[in-house]
Amino acid sequence: MEFFSHQTNYPFMATRKVWYTLSAILMIASFVSFFTRGLNLGIDFTGGVSANASFTRAANVDEVRAKLTAAGFREPQVQNFGSSRDVAIRLPPDPSQTAATIRTKLETVLKSIDPGAQVQQLEVVGPQVGSELRTSALWALGFTLLLIFIYIAFRFHTWRLSLGAILAVLHDPILVLGIFSVTQTPFDLAVVAAILAVIGYSLNDTVVVFDRIRERFETNRRLPPAVVLDQSINQTLSRTIMTKVVTSIVVLALLFLGGPVLKGFSEALLIGIIAGTYSSIYISSAIALDFGLTAEHLFPSARKAAADELP
Repeated sequence: MEFFSHQTNYPFMATRKVWYTLSAILMIASFVSFFTRGLNLGIDFTGGVSANASFTRAANVDEVRAKLTAAGFREPQVQNFGSSRDVAIRLPPDPSQTAATIRTKLETVLKSIDPGAQVQQLEVVGPQVGSELRTSALWALGFTLLLIFIYIAFRFHTWRLSLGAILAVLHDPILVLGIFSVTQTPFDLAVVAAILAVIGYSLNDTVVVFDRIRERFETNRRLPPAVVLDQSINQTLSRTIMTKVVTSIVVLALLFLGGPVLKGFSEALLIGIIAGTYSSIYISSAIALDFGLTAEHLFPSARKAAADELP
């Protein structure tokens, strides 16, 4: 099955510098927003209280928020999830109160709104735990990038493709972080999981293109590298677009129907899918081309055999 009715022949490499400029602008804007506005870190990283409560009727989140504030809870975050009768409550850390004390106080406030209200679940995350989770997330990302570099270099026998893959993989999460910083969407462990999934998903597309590049070079090693890369990307374009469209349909369903609990996760996936499609076409392959990728870099044994035949 093909997305296009005929084989495309877009000159992707001819316009790569234009897309480099666009990527540079977006990444600079992301860094500026990240260092000036920061991320709206969830309690997974900052510590705090997470509670889920149910009401016997539709809950008025504004009323719940006002009552919690009046009861002495600082900056409560209240959102519906699942149904209009269920609310998710997020509170900043308060070392002076135990989980039991917070639950009792919270139930008192909620029952003043609806006598049948109940706290279904309550979790307290300490600041130390949040700091450890933040460190673990950074280590996970670092190891992921290192292993990707080693894998690509080993599989394709050249650091040029590894460098292109790493820059493309970095490009996608940086844009996700930039947009989350601009929109101040809550950033929690679910978003970190989505970013790691985006990295793997983007890398898969990149490897597919790299495999086709190697096949095209093996078929005709005298073709100019830019022509080989254009042919390879065009031959995998239908697959790339079809898989991304189908995946995006599922992610959009999560975004609009999954409620606030899945909002950050689905937003990160959707941004990553769009950015990953773009980076696998215009970043990974184009970077390798500008660093001098040739057929000899992909077939070192053939290069060595040719050198041995010299007098």
